Amino acid sequence: MSQSAGSPRRVVVIDGCRTPFCRSGTAFNELSTYDLGRIAVAGLVQQTRIDPAAVDLLVMGTVIADPRTSNLGREVVLGSQLPRSCPAYTVSVACVSSLQAFLDGARAIATGAAEVAIAAGAETLSDAPIRFRRPVRERLIASQRAKGLVGYAKLLRGLKARDLLPEPVALAEFSTGEVMGANCERLAKRLGISREDQDRYALASHQRAAHAAEQGLLARQIVPVRTPPTYAAVAQDNGVRGDSTLERLASLRPAFDRRFGTVTAGNSSYLTDGAAAVLLASEEAARALGLEPLAALRGSAVAALDPLEELLLGPALTLPRALDAAGCELGEVEVVELHEAFAAQVLAVLTLLADDGFCRERLGRDRAVGAVDRERLNAWGGSLSVGHPFGATGARLITTCCHRMQAERARYGAVAACAAGAIGIGLVFERL
Repeated sequence: MSQSAGSPRRVVVIDGCRTPFCRSGTAFNELSTYDLGRIAVAGLVQQTRIDPAAVDLLVMGTVIADPRTSNLGREVVLGSQLPRSCPAYTVSVACVSSLQAFLDGARAIATGAAEVAIAAGAETLSDAPIRFRRPVRERLIASQRAKGLVGYAKLLRGLKARDLLPEPVALAEFSTGEVMGANCERLAKRLGISREDQDRYALASHQRAAHAAEQGLLARQIVPVRTPPTYAAVAQDNGVRGDSTLERLASLRPAFDRRFGTVTAGNSSYLTDGAAAVLLASEEAARALGLEPLAALRGSAVAALDPLEELLLGPALTLPRALDAAGCELGEVEVVELHEAFAAQVLAVLTLLADDGFCRERLGRDRAVGAVDRERLNAWGGSLSVGHPFGATGARLITTCCHRMQAERARYGAVAACAAGAIGIGLVFERL
């Protein structure tokens, strides 16, 4: 790819697609992150009918990397119909990984380093890489130098039975040692977000996702996946609970603060397997290739916050800044897609966007950004219901936002998400 100087070019979204999102340990149990990523990218190429040779760059997001495919993006290129000459790399920014992949692709296009790019993400928690504990790892490495039975026997000295237990995948924040759910509990208590409000929001997410599926609104974005051993087609998300009730949600026990907590498995996103991909291009390249864009990128923002007190508040900073970059107000945005890590996290962001004090202190504004119209927010469901494969959620958010903008004839759409490490990304799109 060549780099050219000059003013930034307009970046457009051609389309996006994804695999079904399935609860970990269910339908995609036999598939790897590589398998899912390859299926999503292949589905995107087929759906958009783009000549694979026209793709200049693939950026892939993932979080829990498989050591066998550490540069997942490049492996997906080599295992798909994309040309081997297509550069590809992998980014890991927790839950906003594929939003970062999109930004990387957009910046390459805006600066002339690429004409067409794919931003994708994939994740599986069904087969997460689990390590041995350090005493065992040390001995396995030393075993390469051991000689004879005596040498191997010496390696066992000092080894305890508990050392043989696997080391689970770390989900706690490295900087604070706190798991995200516990942080969300503190956030809910600090802002006075009730258990009932969280359960009501979670129920609405599931009901909206179920309705969208029934109406065929999600069919366009889903690429069916045939899974071993029977190779029956999986064509729908399997974590949506449209028949849930407030009573059922209220019966669940708190997951992080057993005595006084309000965050439960029912109002939290669940472990999910899946992949998603978005095709983006310069406006000129789209025209030359005969592609019809859905939307243009109008503004973006990235923010880093305090991981102890603001871990889940990325959208409260990035959505307003992306709106400023786009030159529009919150009230003009008819489609809003927020990542739903927890119901309490979404409600916290909505509360703070409408709070004069927060917006004055953290955003330097004279008044609040405003209230998000709930009818415009996650109208086709969100991560609480559809699911949350860490690396793929950002690409799903973009795809759903652009598809909703077309379906609802909305001029502006916005996407925002939080991530571990207290990172946030916000994007604003304009329908074309």
